[in-house]
Order: sequence, then C-alpha cells, then structure tokens
Amino acid sequence: MSWLDKLTGGFRKTADRLGDNIGGLGTGAKAALDTSTLDDIEEALIASDIGPEASKRIRNAIAARRFEQLDERGLRTILAEEMEAILAPVAKPLDIWGFPRPHVILVIGVNGSGKTTTIGKLGAWLKEQDYGVMLAAGDTFRAAAIEQLRIWGNRIDAPVISGKEGGDAAGIVFDGVKQTTATGIDCLIVDTAGRLQNKTHLMEELSKVRRVLGRLNPESPHDVILVLDATTGQNALNQIEVFRDLAGVTGLVMTKLDGTARGGVLVAAAERFKLPIHAIGVGEGVNDLRPFDPRAVARAIAGLTS
Repeated sequence: MSWLDKLTGGFRKTADRLGDNIGGLGTGAKAALDTSTLDDIEEALIASDIGPEASKRIRNAIAARRFEQLDERGLRTILAEEMEAILAPVAKPLDIWGFPRPHVILVIGVNGSGKTTTIGKLGAWLKEQDYGVMLAAGDTFRAAAIEQLRIWGNRIDAPVISGKEGGDAAGIVFDGVKQTTATGIDCLIVDTAGRLQNKTHLMEELSKVRRVLGRLNPESPHDVILVLDATTGQNALNQIEVFRDLAGVTGLVMTKLDGTARGGVLVAAAERFKLPIHAIGVGEGVNDLRPFDPRAVARAIAGLTS
C-alpha cells in the first residue's frame, strides 16, 4: 500500500465526520451560498475539530469567492483548497544538515501520546537517509519507557543510551552527546518525561537538560519536537500551549490520525500556533511516520480521493 493510500485511509474517519457535518450544505441547484449557509459551513467546520479561528478564516475565504451555487463535491474541493492554504506555510520537513555534529532532537509530549514510538519511527526515517542515529532514554521516570526505547533501538539497529529508573536525565543526555561526538553519529534523539501533572518538576528537568546541552554545543538542542495524539482533539491545542511555554517547542508531530475522527485539529493547530509540522503518523508500522504533505492532508480531510 502506498503512503498516499495509507494517508487517505488514515483520515477516513475524519473525512466521514466532516462529510456528516456538511451534508446538505451547498447541494442542489438552488443552494446559494447566502449568509445563513456560510454560517452553517463555519459551524460544521468547528464541529469537525478544525477550530474557530481556522473555520472563520475558511468561511470568509469562501464568501470572498462569491459563489452563487456550489454542490457538495465543489464544496469539498473549496474546503480542501482553503485548508491547504492554512497548512502549507507550516509544512517543514525535519532538516539535520547543520554542523557541528551531533544534531540533537529533544522529543517531548504527555505520556500516552505515542512519543517513544515516534522516536523509533523518526530514527528509522533518518536512517533511511543514511544518517547515523543514537537514541537517549531521557524519560527515566518510567521503566517501561526505557525498555520500549531499547526495543525500538534493536528494531531499527540504532544504539540506545540509558540509565536506571529514576536516574538523572541530564546525565544520560550528556553521555549521549559525548558518545555520538566520539563515534561520529549524526543525530541524537532524546526521549523526555511527559508528566504535566507536575509542571514545575518538568520545567526544571527540561531546563537542566538544555543547560547541559548548551555547554556542549551552544546551538543545541537543534529541535524541540512536541508529539501530539490526534485522538485527544482540541486538548492537543492545550498541550501545544503548555509545552510551548515550558519547553520552547520548535515543531510538531501528530500521531494516531488513523484511529480518530478528530484529525481536523491539525488545521486548528496550524492556524492558531503557526508552528512547523514536521511529520504525521497514520499507522503502527515502522514506516508509518512520514513528512507532512499539506495538499495530501487537506484533500484527505475533505474526503477527496481523486
């Protein structure tokens, strides 16, 4: 199955939900796009997790086109075009070309968001491009997270640096940078704790990690990637706000889009925060994380398969 087929299938629940919400809007020869219909379209978009800001922007864009009539296929096409216009400016593939090595990526997110799995898939994607990758088990709060990262390291043939449960995350990151530097490995991907119930502790731990990295390389960390679980819908926006303030998020990855009807939150996040979206996940396989394609995603959300 091609990535486009996986993408379309992964967003099917989201597209079906949007279709249910816009059903009857803009259909039939007499369906003029008057103010009432435009309001209904805006409400349908909000109900599809596309968010009030993006929904209003799309409504205004449709109104500016001055359509008198629009069937459902035409409406889906216009929605796809307007969502693409929102998503395209934030589509930014992860770039690790910079030197000196290693390129350090901090990966953050709440427990259960798919963070550790995303690290493994991201490592596999980088190795496909012939980059050397090391993983660092910086989430020392959970033994399960350490073991899961070791399993992923074995799966993608990448070394993993780890310590004991409850150990010092900054110390593990320090050792990881030293080892990657000594061995010439291109990229160090660091797992981190995701305990939002104790924001103060989390902030202190992340700050310590960043200080250690800064002493080793003033440019480090080069990326701070927040992993979001699409099934949480609008709560993902709250997580972006919290982690952006606590950790200086530089980019986003959204996972579990194949298991939810709430994939429209991608559009909401792009419109509200303007943060780069590096990649999305639409499956459990090692190759089911790929760079974010705004046109393909917008068309998948709108339910356009051809």
